[in-house]
Amino acid sequence: MERNRQIYKVTLVGGLVNVILLVFKFVAGIMGHSAAMVADAIHSLSDFVTDIIVLVFVHISGKPKDKSHDYGHGKYETLAMTIIGIALLIVAIGIVYDGATKIVAWTGGVQLQAPGLLALWAALLSIVLKEGTFRYSMVEARKLKSQAIEANAWHHRSDALSSVGTALGIGGAIFLGQRWTVLDPIASVVVGLFIVKVAVFLLRDGIGDLMEHSLPDEVENEILQLAASVEGVAEPHDLRTRRIGNHYAIELHILMDGNITLCEAHDKASEVEELLRSHYGEDTHIAVHVEPI
Repeated sequence: MERNRQIYKVTLVGGLVNVILLVFKFVAGIMGHSAAMVADAIHSLSDFVTDIIVLVFVHISGKPKDKSHDYGHGKYETLAMTIIGIALLIVAIGIVYDGATKIVAWTGGVQLQAPGLLALWAALLSIVLKEGTFRYSMVEARKLKSQAIEANAWHHRSDALSSVGTALGIGGAIFLGQRWTVLDPIASVVVGLFIVKVAVFLLRDGIGDLMEHSLPDEVENEILQLAASVEGVAEPHDLRTRRIGNHYAIELHILMDGNITLCEAHDKASEVEELLRSHYGEDTHIAVHVEPI
């Protein structure tokens, strides 16, 4: 429960920042006539929505095992990360389309209105607040080993970096004259493409875990080395791994002297389990199958 409270705290801090920026960016984008800032505001709106998603799904994932969920509810946290990725991708496609439409209109002779200074100040404020929120969220995500918080942290970073592009586009459109007003929608397209990249990475990891993707090779090699380090255990093999939310699930076979008693074999297998749990966390699911040499 303490872990969930910390996740709620981190998410609420990010949510408060998102609400402040959401309102300011929409006002600045509309009053400052900036397509890039309106795109940035929509990005902040998606941040706020994903904060709500994280709060709901982390609450579900924190529930203990029950009759219908023998492995717990950890996958709901992974599902939250996947939904965040989908939301980002949809937002990004809309931003790219809108910006591209304005660029095409400009090439056809349509005069685009130059954005105002209010839009530029909103972009600069967004850079500062979102980068700070990213750093805070990432530190807490690693401390809490939370996929959802880490995904949300990268969402904050994507907003900060998109605001850098927004600031450059708006600044160029303001200070370089009427012929450069196209920099504003160009900046919005760059922002959209960057968000697409972040969304693809989140979807790759989220869908991979939902589809029972194995743990990285370096982690699996470490598991085999740890199991083999227990005296009397030989040739760990048939290793199967996956993630269940922020926990690991590990299944492997080990060889032992066929002449020892069943109790001795059981104790050795338990020693392997305790070693792996001490290394990867008490909530790690471990199944060890013993075979005689």
